[in-house]
Amino acid sequence: MNPKKIDKILVANRGEIALRIMRSAKEMGISTVAVFSEADRTAPFVRYADEAICIGPAPSSESYLKIDKIIDASLRTGAQAIHPGYGFLSENAAFASAAKKAGLIFIGPDEDAIETMGSKLAAKQAVKAYNIPLVPGTDEAVKDLNEALETARNIGFPLLIKASAGGGGKGMRVVNQESELEEQMNRAISEAVSAFGDGSVFIERYVSSPRHIEVQILADRHGNTLYLFERECSIQRRHQKVVEEAPSAVLTEELRKQIGEAAVNVARSCNYVGAGTVEFLVDDALNFYFLEMNTRLQVEHPVTELITGKDLVKEQIRIAEGHALSFRQEDLEIRGHAIEIRVYAEDPFNNFLPDIGRLETYIKPEGPGIRVDDGFVEGMDIPIYYDPMIAKLIVFGKDRDEAIDRMLRAIKDYRISGVATTLPFCRFALNHEAFRSGKFDTNFVKYYWKPEEIAFSEAEEEVKAIAAAITWELKEKKPLQSADGGDRASDWRKNRCR
Repeated sequence: MNPKKIDKILVANRGEIALRIMRSAKEMGISTVAVFSEADRTAPFVRYADEAICIGPAPSSESYLKIDKIIDASLRTGAQAIHPGYGFLSENAAFASAAKKAGLIFIGPDEDAIETMGSKLAAKQAVKAYNIPLVPGTDEAVKDLNEALETARNIGFPLLIKASAGGGGKGMRVVNQESELEEQMNRAISEAVSAFGDGSVFIERYVSSPRHIEVQILADRHGNTLYLFERECSIQRRHQKVVEEAPSAVLTEELRKQIGEAAVNVARSCNYVGAGTVEFLVDDALNFYFLEMNTRLQVEHPVTELITGKDLVKEQIRIAEGHALSFRQEDLEIRGHAIEIRVYAEDPFNNFLPDIGRLETYIKPEGPGIRVDDGFVEGMDIPIYYDPMIAKLIVFGKDRDEAIDRMLRAIKDYRISGVATTLPFCRFALNHEAFRSGKFDTNFVKYYWKPEEIAFSEAEEEVKAIAAAITWELKEKKPLQSADGGDRASDWRKNRCR
């Protein structure tokens, strides 16, 4: 196929990912169009775009999920292509199809690949021919309780009931013994219907202490499919990632090659084109099993960019234009170590419940090896309508130890007040011996995060700091004042609360 130059892209998303896509596009000389809801009218991504169109009220169901409005905005502005980012319509086969029918370039895979990998059961069927390791279980939806009981007795307990169309932990239930099976199956089906409109569920053996490792792939329309190594995403809350790093601390070079080649075969099984991520569970014996494929750019893609030197958004655009990948598998190598934390407006001391409010203070960390992808500025409100992520804080170091130390420094320098954030949890996680040693799995929060103990510890440290300040004042026999005449103790308290 002959490459077709893209001159204008509409970004069908919001916040930090919209900004991140626009920046790479502008570096390629491509104009950008933002679509926004009424809640995002003053957001940075709207101001940054060359053009911006309001597509509806704040609720995403009336704006960012409206396919017809987004297609219309693309045609009205003369955009040749649509980049869906992640979330919203990014894995919606109907959206990819609608863009194609309108004569637009969808910067992502074809609708058939999205549809196949959007169903966990269809994905399992597709990869079978490539001998991809799968967790033992059913390859088709379980029809009734009798079939579920027979399967469960063959697999053994504990086991996992999963929604075929699921994600984010919805429609997923752990069953520890036979007496629980009927109730948990009914709950999983109910959740699946409510969340996805599809009550199909299947059964797998429950891998009790897995690591969540995913592989970044790129594929063009010239038959080239490459893997850009792995990301470790095991520190999660409610089955959602909070800390990610690349490379993993546990993979050997041999295992890295095996899991990378398996990811490439998963992509080939559905004729995949573009950037995608193949996710695996890895058990304590380092056996790996195919979990699912995300047919889009991942939230954590920056850590891969930092260790490979490749801009994944630019690669997506070049592939969409029809270009072949400009590098080969043997050209890729891992350089250094990268870590990302997701800074959510959530209270980790209250079961990670989302928080809302105004960013009264918002000062980003700076310095060598630090990257912040965000979509907010000081004084903005955190909308209640969307995902509560404020920013992604990413660091790069020559090795894992340097990356950890740099991240801890960056967390300390990040000043946010007005809403609770996950920064205290991330600081705790990176300081923990389990993380430092690399000996952790997806149960990290369950095993180690004891918020009542952490809160007490932080309060104790604050008391010690105040006591030290008072002792110093008494010893020096000087008023505890700042250089401008203010109260140092008061200043310290203000800074401490940020």
